[in-house]
Order: sequence, then structure tokens, then C-alpha cells
Amino acid sequence: MNSNFLGTLIGDNVVMIALAIFIIVVITRGVRIVPQSEKHVVERFGRLRAVLGPGINFIVPFLDRVAHKISVLERQLPTAQQDAITTDNVLVKVETSVFYRITEPEKTVYRIRDVDAAIATTVAGIVRSEIGKMELDQVQSNRNQLIGQIREQVAAMVDDWGIEVTRAEILDVNLDEATRAAMMQQLNAERARRAQVTEAEGKKRAVELSADAELYAAEQVAKARRITADAEAYATGVVSQAIKDNGIEAAQYQVALKQVEALSAVATGAGKQTILLPTAALDAFGDAFKLLQGRAK
Repeated sequence: MNSNFLGTLIGDNVVMIALAIFIIVVITRGVRIVPQSEKHVVERFGRLRAVLGPGINFIVPFLDRVAHKISVLERQLPTAQQDAITTDNVLVKVETSVFYRITEPEKTVYRIRDVDAAIATTVAGIVRSEIGKMELDQVQSNRNQLIGQIREQVAAMVDDWGIEVTRAEILDVNLDEATRAAMMQQLNAERARRAQVTEAEGKKRAVELSADAELYAAEQVAKARRITADAEAYATGVVSQAIKDNGIEAAQYQVALKQVEALSAVATGAGKQTILLPTAALDAFGDAFKLLQGRAK
């Protein structure tokens, strides 16, 4: 009896049950929850309908479908090596690394098939082109400038694909053994040249300092002579003034005093046991004594 009742209940409400199931299916197919790291491309009858962003989105069930689920996270291409020739005909192997992310999935889906291969090929061509404009020394010394130029050109080339290049790096520039040996020989020669220049500059500086020292010594000698001359001139002026004020006696006094000082110096010299004084010397002592007595009065 329970079976008959259940069958009767289902038979009477089959339409309602089917309608409920249909509504559940419609809601399930019409509501799309997109993660933060993705964007979904929706097509209607094979044509682009919309791009769903993160969060809850609604589409028309049975007419619209999510054709592509695209990750917008930053991606890194595998590290690649490509050959390039500089303007001075040096073959180098450049190791590059590129990071990018998809910003417009509708362009990426419908304009390019293999994104990674396309970007790798574009980077290889741009690297060869830019290095072909530079010499080897410029490639080594201006790496930051080279990276900036490569990044700008790659970004411009992939913009139509809805891709943003976040980083493009040159990891290494490798040379063959012959080029390495030639560069090492050139480097050693440059170091030897710099050492010789430094040594020559040191010798030049030493000569300059020696000349400056001699010039300074000459200036000091000249200054001492000038001071001595000034002192003698001052003493002569004093004597002249004394003669002018006191007459000829002042001059005689000075001469007699110098004679006495000279005889005293001779008497005190080393190895002098016996001194023979001329008559004029005795007269000089007498004259000096008289002049001293006259000045005392």
C-alpha cells in the first residue's frame, strides 16, 4: 500500500519534480564562480560573448559556455640561449629569462596559438638585433641599458596578444675559449699599461715635490738674508744716528769696541797659549778705555 501511495504521489507531481530539476540545472549552468587568479572566456555559438572576472558571474545556460579558463598569474619562460654577433664580429651566447602575464585573455586566445613559443622567438630576434648594434665591450658594460631596450621592444611586440612583459633579464653573456683567451691577454696588457702609467705619475710627482722643496728652501734662505740685511741696515742707521747726535767720538767708540771684541775672541780660541799683540792693538785698548771714561762722565 505504501508503494502504491508513493507511486501515486510521484505520478501526480512528476511535472513539479522535473521543473525543480530543470531549475537546479539552469542555476548550476548559469552561475559561474571565477577564482581570483583566473579569467574565463565565454562563447555563444562559437563567438566571443564575454570575459568573466573573479567572483560570481552569470551566463545564459545552454547558450553560453566557458570555452577557456586563463590564468592571470605571472609566468616565467624557460631559460633560453641564443647566439648573437656583435659589431666587432664576436660570437656570444646570450642567456635570457622572461617573465610575463596575460592581461587580456580574449586577445591571447584568438590571436596566438602557442604563447610561450611566440614570446621566446620574439625575445631571441630582439636580442640578436640589439647586440648586433653594439661592440663586445659595450655589451659587457651597458648591460642595464641593453636589458631596458629589450624589455621595451618585447613589450611593444606582444601588446597585440594581450600580454604584459613584467621582466626581461640577460642572465649571462658567454664567449668561446679563443675569445676568452684574447680578452684575458688584452686585460693583462691593459693592467701592465696602467701600472706603468701609475709608476710614471709617481716619479713625476716625486720630482715636483723635490723641486717644490728646493724652491721652498731657496725662499727661506732669501728670507733669512733679507732679515739679516734689514738688521744690518737698522744697526747702520742706529750708528749713523749716534754719530749724528754725538759726533765722531761715537764712531771711534764703536771701532774700538769691535777691536776689543776681536782680540777677546782670539784669546779664547782653542790651542792659543801665547798671544802677540801689535802696538796698534794696545793703542786700541787705551782709546776704548778713554772713550769709556768720557762717556761715563
